Amino acid sequence: MQPDIWFNGEFVPHDEANIHVLSHVIHYGSSVFEGIRCYETDQGSAIFRLDEHMDRLINSAKIHRMEVPYSLDELNGAVVETVERSGMEECYIRPVTFRGEGPMGVNPLENKVETFIAVWEWGTYLGEEALEEGVDVEVANWNRTAPNTLPAMAKAGGNYLNASLVKMNAVKNGKTEGIMLSTDGYLAEGSGENLFIVRNGTIYTAPVGLSILPGITRDAVITLAEEKGYDVEEKVIPREALYIADELFFTGTAAEITPIRTVDNYTIGNGSRGPVTKELQDAFFDIVKGGNDPHDWLTFVDVGEPAEATA
Repeated sequence: MQPDIWFNGEFVPHDEANIHVLSHVIHYGSSVFEGIRCYETDQGSAIFRLDEHMDRLINSAKIHRMEVPYSLDELNGAVVETVERSGMEECYIRPVTFRGEGPMGVNPLENKVETFIAVWEWGTYLGEEALEEGVDVEVANWNRTAPNTLPAMAKAGGNYLNASLVKMNAVKNGKTEGIMLSTDGYLAEGSGENLFIVRNGTIYTAPVGLSILPGITRDAVITLAEEKGYDVEEKVIPREALYIADELFFTGTAAEITPIRTVDNYTIGNGSRGPVTKELQDAFFDIVKGGNDPHDWLTFVDVGEPAEATA
């Protein structure tokens, strides 16, 4: 049985959480969302960086002129309750705010703004062995959207049409993922991940100004890397830097910290996870798996037996 879904303030059975086919979001992609993980740590189940994720959801909605009818505290509480009712010690969490039924047309200002929160089991996003062995990727032939076209700081559903094209092409070409370039030809990010390069002991990543999503796991990795004594530089990076990197890795809620072993059939480093990537993985998983959290990034939850909606 699938867990109940929190839908506009009430819990609804999984199979009854429906929207109308004329909802604005279906026709025009007018949604914003988050992806969050709840981990089963050595000290109990805990949600990783809940405040930051839900704050970004509210900000994404604000950018797209959607007024979320719930406060940050209310949304946080709804996420916690959804996880606790699910009975899942570990899960992936998907909050979505979207424009529902109303007048048809591009203008969405009169359409109802709705919110739901769902959870499900989701293992290693890029493959069970990926965290250690790395993944094979390609430079995408679709660029990241240009600044001042779509707001990249908003995690909006419509933005991911671009990402889907990149991901599908990569899979069709026998790769796991694609790396997008900016409209000026600089390195941007993966279809659903931020990108880091390690070269001569320094860690590089693209700046937010290149229309990348300011990832919450990205931010955590920068913090952890600086604590380990690494210099982290946000700068424009040319494509060819990929091929001479000592290490490459993706970060993201789904991808966590995943090494890259080849790009465009160039072997990166020794063709497997490098020492810097492993050090950062160890620090990250000590928090999300060990529960050792000096940064107050974990929200512990009391997961019980699955509850059923009464609605």
